[in-house]
Amino acid sequence: MKTTLCSLLDIEYPIFQGGMAWVATGELAAAVSSAGGLGIIGAGSAPPEVVRQEIQKVRNITHKPFGVNVYYMSPFVDEIIDLVIRERVPVITTGAGNPGKHISRLKEAGIKVFPVIASVALAKRLERLGVDGLIAEGMECGGHVGEITTMALVPQVAAAVNVPVVAAGGIATGRGLAASLVLGAAGVQMGTRFICASECTVHENYKKAVIKARDRDTVLTGFPGHFARVLNNKLAKKFKELEIHGADSSDLEKLGTGKLRAAAVEGDVENGSVMMGQSAALVDRVMPAEEIILEVVREAEEVLRETNRLL
Repeated sequence: MKTTLCSLLDIEYPIFQGGMAWVATGELAAAVSSAGGLGIIGAGSAPPEVVRQEIQKVRNITHKPFGVNVYYMSPFVDEIIDLVIRERVPVITTGAGNPGKHISRLKEAGIKVFPVIASVALAKRLERLGVDGLIAEGMECGGHVGEITTMALVPQVAAAVNVPVVAAGGIATGRGLAASLVLGAAGVQMGTRFICASECTVHENYKKAVIKARDRDTVLTGFPGHFARVLNNKLAKKFKELEIHGADSSDLEKLGTGKLRAAAVEGDVENGSVMMGQSAALVDRVMPAEEIILEVVREAEEVLRETNRLL
């Protein structure tokens, strides 16, 4: 299965692993890249020395291309950009902000840039600035979300731009990959599915929570412009109570501070922020990253062959 994404990034399969903060470490990124996808380190709000250590982990394990997700709400964003340029990271994805001010420097360094976008308008703007591709992420995803579903967003973005589009949000199986290709995407990004990769170092309680989740077990918490999809646990219910009583954004932000780490590292899946997408119900076991990728690709190929028989 080869698309324009594969030739552009020198990867075997058109599958990105989501750059999830506290979850997407060097171990996971290296495993996904070694298996032929694009593994991505989640920089989150970590300082540059921590991100540099994760980059080194990947390079100690594989020589395959990999990426770093740059979180634009991080207090270290400029330093992280300096780091990925200095380290010659092959690809970066970006989220929670517009990377426009850094694109020329990244391109000069030979780094491929794939921003996460949630609207056609931003997709067009970033294409004009010279990005290499776009990740069109629907609101089915885990973590921070936009307002448009993957099914509606991806074909609109694909029709509006001339760079490769990666579909994200609610995708965890080969059927999702096949559907995304039919919608006009050149590949997919999966986050929730890779939480349950053997190589993912997230706490076992987090993995078990994903496997246990059903189709309606995630909710949106936060405030306009900063909504996040998480498991509907005790913390999520506290968010809802504050919202009902008219809490302002600062109160909600204070409640959420440190809660992702509490879930991902410490394993507190009741009082921590367990970010996962609506695709969690499709994840039923822990598997090596390579097996996840091969299973997804095989199923996508079968679905596309079956679809072809309808003609």
